[in-house]
Amino acid sequence: MTETRVLMVCMGNICRSPTAEAVLRALAAREAPRLVLAIDSAGTHDYHIGDPPDRRSIAAARARGYDLSALRARQLTAQDFQRFDYVLVADTQNMEEASELLPANPRARLQRLLDFAPGQPLRDLPDPYYGGPPDFERVIDLCEQASRGLLQHLQSAADDGRGQRA
Repeated sequence: MTETRVLMVCMGNICRSPTAEAVLRALAAREAPRLVLAIDSAGTHDYHIGDPPDRRSIAAARARGYDLSALRARQLTAQDFQRFDYVLVADTQNMEEASELLPANPRARLQRLLDFAPGQPLRDLPDPYYGGPPDFERVIDLCEQASRGLLQHLQSAADDGRGQRA
């Protein structure tokens, strides 16, 4: 089975995208072990390059069994659209900023993460940065929904013989 490369993207790569990265990695290992995935995250801005995730994201994730502690922020590059199969952004603003880096013939599909949570009415993953613990919990809930939807999509594509990139 071929490897599918997924990049999660938010603004600073310290709250939403590292949470999404860790959630997808853990759920894939538990719920879709036959899929071969490479998962990373990045930010559209350079505010936090090299920094660990926000301590509140780390704490909320740890309480739910996800480990963000080893992750470090990096900035999205145009090359990411050739290295990854999916570039999944947190919200409309990040979609617009990521689109500005999109090369002429990208390998990656640029989509919102919550596109993979069809039962969820939100399309933008809310930024918990200026909120409290419930906001960080909500991000984890939404990342779990979207990750499960993405895994189902990738499994269906693999089962249909189209490979994982559908």
